[in-house]
Amino acid sequence: MNSIIRRGTAVGLTVAACALIAGCDDSYLDQSSARSQQPISSAVLAKMEALDTTPSSPTVIRTYKKEAELEIWKMKSNGEYGLLKTYPMCRWSGQLGPKKREGDMQVPEGFYSIAPGQMNPNSHYYLAFNVGYPNAYDRAYGRTGGNVMVHGVCSSAGCFSMTDEQVADIYAIARDSFAGGQREIQLQSYPFHMTAENMAKFRLDPNIDFWKNLKDGSDHFEVTKNEPSVLVCGKHYVFDATTKDEVKGSEPCPALKRDDSVEALVAEKVDKDDAKVAELASSGVKPVRLVYADGGQNPAFVGYKDTSDPDALAGGPQEIVLNDRVKSAPAVVKIAVADADKKRAASVASAPVEALAAQPAQTVAVASAPANQSGGMFGGVAGGAKNVEKWLHLGGQDPAPPPLAAAVNDTDQQVPLPPHRDDVHLASLHTSPTPPTRPNSAETQADAPDSSPPTAPQQQ
Repeated sequence: MNSIIRRGTAVGLTVAACALIAGCDDSYLDQSSARSQQPISSAVLAKMEALDTTPSSPTVIRTYKKEAELEIWKMKSNGEYGLLKTYPMCRWSGQLGPKKREGDMQVPEGFYSIAPGQMNPNSHYYLAFNVGYPNAYDRAYGRTGGNVMVHGVCSSAGCFSMTDEQVADIYAIARDSFAGGQREIQLQSYPFHMTAENMAKFRLDPNIDFWKNLKDGSDHFEVTKNEPSVLVCGKHYVFDATTKDEVKGSEPCPALKRDDSVEALVAEKVDKDDAKVAELASSGVKPVRLVYADGGQNPAFVGYKDTSDPDALAGGPQEIVLNDRVKSAPAVVKIAVADADKKRAASVASAPVEALAAQPAQTVAVASAPANQSGGMFGGVAGGAKNVEKWLHLGGQDPAPPPLAAAVNDTDQQVPLPPHRDDVHLASLHTSPTPPTRPNSAETQADAPDSSPPTAPQQQ
């Protein structure tokens, strides 16, 4: 009998560990569907009225990992989207960069679609909805994994984790948009706000080409204030384009049709941002990479109970300064800035570099970038407007060398590999979590089992 019990226990641990690796496991259900019927809070309804929108109007969600923020955008009566509310994110896990494989604990980055069938009113994480990873882009690269959620409980092992009160609001907003006829809610997941300041800082990060592709989608949204259409072909995103031909993620793009007026607006924004990146790089803004112990948390939640890996948040990310070995070309930088100035008929004003959000970074100086170095950002993305030949490529003749590879191979630079949770740790986290005690919680006594602190997370 004891041997049977031992074998049963071992099997249970194995299954639990696999569930953790697989994603934000929702196999343990609370059966508390009444939560999903909570009305939108009066405060948010007041914001909707001020924004000239309604609960039934379409919604777009935008997330930013470095700043640990989740934004809700709503369509106004004029057909444009406006920012309704920014929710500080309670927890995200992993590093900046896309999710690539099952069990890597990464929060994905990209453009995802949320349909009514992805809403989970019975989630063990209070309330949840699946973001739709992997999408066509992820599948084109053979990426694996699933069950990536926006959910409550402030515990993340690969998901966007909010507090229970926050996710109740977000869930209700999405629910009412679906009730109003919206078929899919677009979720735009970014590593950070796609500003020129951030693009200058991360210009040598190994993910920079991918992030430039995401910025193209962000630019389309910001200049039109409308949800960009999304295609995936040639193993990249294409925004606001149509075609009569079949589109496959891993095959070359067919002939595409675009709105010239929209592309002109996007091109103007790209020119302005490129000039600012050139200006920041030439003024001495160093290229960096952030390495997290395990994700981050918005500063609003400092000291808040995190049930996944609270020790990982103690020190904040390490800021690694990368070597920039590209030959300086100050004349080209000046020409690029001057050309952009002429197009905009106004000079480009310098702006302070955006401070790192979430936790204060620990700076590890490895090698400083020359003050007059070249580090152009945007080489043009298929599916977007044709950009000006960038100053880093000196007229497009010679593309820049692979950024991080050269730096990492240098003997004077050691970039630490991101830490990860091992399988032994995963297996020890088999106990299903319950939500922590929540300040100002609106739960009833019937929800009492969720009010005790969880013993361990059950997700990926």
